[in-house]
Amino acid sequence: MSASHQPTPAAILERLGLAAINPGVSVGADDWTLASGGELLTSHDPTTGAPIAAVQLASEAAYDRVVTAAAGTFRTWRDVPAPKRGDLVRDLGQALRAAKEPLGDLVSLEMGKIRAEGHGEVQEMIDICDFATGLSRQLYGLTIASERPGHRMMEQWHPLGPVGVITAFNFPVAVWSWNAALAAVCGNPTVWKPAEPTPLCAVAVQRIANAVMADHGLSGIFTLAVGRGGVIGERMLHDARLPLISFTGSTAIGRRVGQTVAGRFGRTLLELGGNNAIVVAADADLDMAVRAVLFGAVGTAGQRCTSTRRLIVHRDVVDALCDRVVAAYRQVRIGSPLDSTTLMGPLVNAAAVEAMQAALAAATAAGGHVLCGGARRPELGPHFVEPAIVRMPAQAPIVMHETFAPILYVLDYTTLDEALALHNGVPQGLSSAIFTESMRTAEAFLSAHGSDCGIANVNIGTSGAEIGGAFGGEKETGGGRESGSDAWKSYMRRQTNTVNWSNALPLAQGITFGSSA
Repeated sequence: MSASHQPTPAAILERLGLAAINPGVSVGADDWTLASGGELLTSHDPTTGAPIAAVQLASEAAYDRVVTAAAGTFRTWRDVPAPKRGDLVRDLGQALRAAKEPLGDLVSLEMGKIRAEGHGEVQEMIDICDFATGLSRQLYGLTIASERPGHRMMEQWHPLGPVGVITAFNFPVAVWSWNAALAAVCGNPTVWKPAEPTPLCAVAVQRIANAVMADHGLSGIFTLAVGRGGVIGERMLHDARLPLISFTGSTAIGRRVGQTVAGRFGRTLLELGGNNAIVVAADADLDMAVRAVLFGAVGTAGQRCTSTRRLIVHRDVVDALCDRVVAAYRQVRIGSPLDSTTLMGPLVNAAAVEAMQAALAAATAAGGHVLCGGARRPELGPHFVEPAIVRMPAQAPIVMHETFAPILYVLDYTTLDEALALHNGVPQGLSSAIFTESMRTAEAFLSAHGSDCGIANVNIGTSGAEIGGAFGGEKETGGGRESGSDAWKSYMRRQTNTVNWSNALPLAQGITFGSSA
């Protein structure tokens, strides 16, 4: 699609059935709540700052009705065979395929990521639905050898209960699907509170999910409560009807989420900050490394939790690599995310722009040298900036802090041990990568004394994880795992069973208790 044929906001909203004012509470196709006089949340286009449309926020009473509906649905949904639950998720994936273009465009319009990334985010939703459909026939337990004759031990997994899902603005639809698709096949409804900057994406997804539920004669599997974090989010943290809270957001808020939910003995699945680094060895393929750095640091305007924020380069190649990366940055076209020629769109809001400027000031105060970028671009719109590269003499406190903006800090090293110390010397532990042609160096990076992150890659960047692997990280990243592998276990409760099929009653550990008569 050429720049002159960009989809208009009005056309995107029309294709998705969105209006100027939209209800933000739903438990099914015929159950949207639009209360008279309710508070409105207006969504603004980060490209222009103009209003797009509004969503009515959930009141506390409306929230309570949503959770009550989800809890009621759980009592029947948990008894539906898992492969039948998978049929619903399969059809959700099909519905998302049909809506991929307009929904992807809405992601770009409301969040600001470029069109290719917006469509890619919807593809991620489709992929996780495919994964979850297959998973519905593979919720395996174990058979365990018993020490007692005539006994069989096993473990099985049961549905946990309604899952509270609190998502972030940077992936306004994909993270919901990671949770909702897996939770649904595991037997659990979800209650979704989306991020305040991107409520329209949530309403659009809910409309799609409602139609799929209606086709199956269902409601209450996928539910929505758009609201303020201090109101609806707070209620979710304290709500014992939600045994699991999946939260994606900052480390500061995530710490409070974990502490609050633990206070009621609930579970949390935390996906928090990242301070992701690429290590570039002296023998690395520099052309490949440049491409990985460019997408990792500039993609989504540096607003992915897996964005590349640090570049740790061997001293023998650091100058050459910096020259190449600077040259690549100068080719980045900044502009409207709906223009197919754009590589970087805006930051999400004015606060993000200010945070970037403050970080650059702190970096230069710590001895950093800005190699390129960092300037505001007000002629493009209120939230546009140039991606920045900063050469640092050491890993200063600002480098150890996650700034959600396109800033790439460059550090150099001599030995692999020095590189690993720099790499692991930050509070976060999400994604990591090394570029090297040495098998020994690569394996050292992946070893127990190597990267301390939940994701560690060789000769690919830190960003763009596939759904087949478990996604998440360590330390202040929160320890949660979503998406693939065995992340489904977070949404279920484990039960160990012992069946005695003999006519005796032996005790474990050879204990004798009283008479056997």
